[in-house]
Amino acid sequence: MSDSRNEGPEGAQPPPLTVLPPTLRMAPMPSPKQMVTFYDPDQFEEFVKEWVPALDAKYVLVERHGGSGDHGIDVAGYLSRERLEGPWHNYQCKRYAAAVTWATAAQEMRKMFVAAAAGEFTVPTRYVFVAPIISRSLPRQFAKPTECRAKFLQELATTRDKLVTRLTDDQRAAVRDLAAATDFAMFECVDLDEMLELHKTTPHWADRFPFAPFDQGPTEMVPPPQHSADETRYVQQLVDMYRERYPGTIDSLEHVPSVQEADEHLKRQRVAFYAAEALRVFARDATKPAYFERVKQDVYDIVVEVAARSYPDGWERHGAVMEAAGTVQLTPTALVPFVEPKARKGVCHHLANEERLTWCREGEK
Repeated sequence: MSDSRNEGPEGAQPPPLTVLPPTLRMAPMPSPKQMVTFYDPDQFEEFVKEWVPALDAKYVLVERHGGSGDHGIDVAGYLSRERLEGPWHNYQCKRYAAAVTWATAAQEMRKMFVAAAAGEFTVPTRYVFVAPIISRSLPRQFAKPTECRAKFLQELATTRDKLVTRLTDDQRAAVRDLAAATDFAMFECVDLDEMLELHKTTPHWADRFPFAPFDQGPTEMVPPPQHSADETRYVQQLVDMYRERYPGTIDSLEHVPSVQEADEHLKRQRVAFYAAEALRVFARDATKPAYFERVKQDVYDIVVEVAARSYPDGWERHGAVMEAAGTVQLTPTALVPFVEPKARKGVCHHLANEERLTWCREGEK
């Protein structure tokens, strides 16, 4: 006896159950902000050292001091060749799990005034606390320099900080007088988001955050009416190809406009060349020049095998190479999202400029 519950209309069996394998998902990459939050103290100081030169100040040198005996200097930006004996800025790095509060900041401020009063260096003209997390109250306290100084001096008189209590009365008086004469507007703190925005403008960004998206990609470059000196070799190779395909009609670059197919083809190749050139400039200025060289090598490693085959003429070889360039699997870098198809074709012309690719060969036609 059959069970009617397992049968469809007119006794038909239900379709077999299809079991799909689980989908493998890659864990998302941490954001730059998350990565910085997990830096150890040394990594964070190096990050700050990379960020400081991106500020408006005209530093003659940026130097990392961190470590025992640093007198409260982690990263120093010098405004003159006199360095610590002249005007300078101090960037105090605090890589804590908790937010940096007034208590932490005051301890570092005392350390700085004790060292300055002892003649270790001049008081910096700017003192910036940098940390992944800053308490909300600290910027408000620094925003009122006069009240901030009064609070600091009041605590200085009663502190149990060994750095101060071990001083002689004269030394404590020197520290107090120096702090009382200092404009506390020099103290400030910076937000991590602001730091990351500035760090983007440095050449270190791509090294630290190779998969972080950029706000903008390469700036489009339009081919100029007159060919530039950088186009000489690849354009000559194209002219050789046109001469081979249109014998008796095209003999030089000046003859190309007379053949519509060749003229339009040349215009497309120039657009592709400048798309690759825009990519090269972007890699140089916003990422790393080596990333563009990596793209060139990736493209070359594939298309060189295509170019090595036999073809009726250079036109056919060129077409096969351009088609293959669009299929190249690129090494992952921050540059890859901007390598559009015409830029890949343009990379082939950059390779032709270097004689690493040629289109025409003797005896093919």
